[in-house]
Amino acid sequence: MQDLMIFLSKSLLSWLVIQVCFTLVFLWYLRPRKKSLIPDEELPKTAVILCLRGADPFLPNCLRSLLQQNYPHYDLKVILDSQEDPALKIATEAIAELRATNVQISPLRTVRHNCSLKCSSLIQAISDLDDSYKVVALVDSDIKVHPNWLRELVTPLNDAKVGATTGNRWYLPTGNYWGSLVRYAGNVSTVVQMLIFQVPWGGTLAMKTEVIHQTGLLEKWGQSFSEDMMIHNVLKKQGLQVKLVPSLMMVNREESDLLSLLDNLKRLILCSRLYHPRWLALVSEAVSSILFPTLVVVLILESLLEGQWYTAGLLFGCYSVYTIGLLLLMLLMELAVKRVILFQDQATAKLSPIVILKMLLAIPLTQWVYGVIMLSTIWTSTVKWRGLTYRVKGPWNVRLVEYRPYQWLDQPIDPRVSL
Repeated sequence: MQDLMIFLSKSLLSWLVIQVCFTLVFLWYLRPRKKSLIPDEELPKTAVILCLRGADPFLPNCLRSLLQQNYPHYDLKVILDSQEDPALKIATEAIAELRATNVQISPLRTVRHNCSLKCSSLIQAISDLDDSYKVVALVDSDIKVHPNWLRELVTPLNDAKVGATTGNRWYLPTGNYWGSLVRYAGNVSTVVQMLIFQVPWGGTLAMKTEVIHQTGLLEKWGQSFSEDMMIHNVLKKQGLQVKLVPSLMMVNREESDLLSLLDNLKRLILCSRLYHPRWLALVSEAVSSILFPTLVVVLILESLLEGQWYTAGLLFGCYSVYTIGLLLLMLLMELAVKRVILFQDQATAKLSPIVILKMLLAIPLTQWVYGVIMLSTIWTSTVKWRGLTYRVKGPWNVRLVEYRPYQWLDQPIDPRVSL
């Protein structure tokens, strides 16, 4: 018992030190710096691709912001799941309101059953482009981009060593739903990992069109469940790198209850297991972040039941230092990202004492939720995504069980809750 207590205490505090180091790397990367953007005449013609299935809560804001970019030559290509999709009406109204002429809405013509619906849409959109489009940018419908978003995303591609540029999402710690807080706490860790491992995010991503074709990415998407995580390894084989653009931390204002979050987390972790370039490193991180703290909590309870007050006190003190340390790291990252969000002229969440207390409680809750989901993905191959069911038996063995168009009845009751 004594040896186990010492081992877990040292492991927990050592892992906290490692996370402090990783967080400092992230904060250093996010520091304010002078931007050197390409002049208008040197910016390549770009196609911005937005794939839609269902009307996300902030879709109107997303569309308006995409159609008001400070970028000379770009077109927005919207791929709809079907003509029946609720997003069609919203997209049509936004285009009419701004009288935009650089946008095209197309329904998905072919539903491929051996890849995800999003991959089907991307293949169609990119295959339809003519040779004048030198860059392809991907964006998700749950974010509102700032006017320089596309310019900042495309500029680093001027470096011949850069194969893809990307941003990352940042959820707001509103405290309205426990699911939102769990997603927020998990994402804080995820954005650091994605920086360290150069993993791109498909919600804000740009690649040269010639690189997409040279690497055979469209063929890989035709058999894949995820469009973004594989890109690291694909580019690495070509001697290219993924560059995170610090100014493109994109705020996501959607909410999520805990039950709805489970399917999303299951899909995310399954995609990581299949396509993440450093999956074993993620497993090691999960052991340190989930298993060790949970074992400490179990030992605290066991010590209390056996009347070993001294042991319980030492373990509780160690666990408190670890948990409060994680909270402080979250707050430091929140302050750093908040500066980026404010520079984008967007509102941020206010951290009241009650919200901070909920963030503290969300740390162990997030560890347990992620632990359960990671275990479940070991033997489960069925995943639900926006009302569709997929069977995923391997990275290139994906099956869409049955397709049906998205309907208004599929929309969440609470307009703030994500699909």
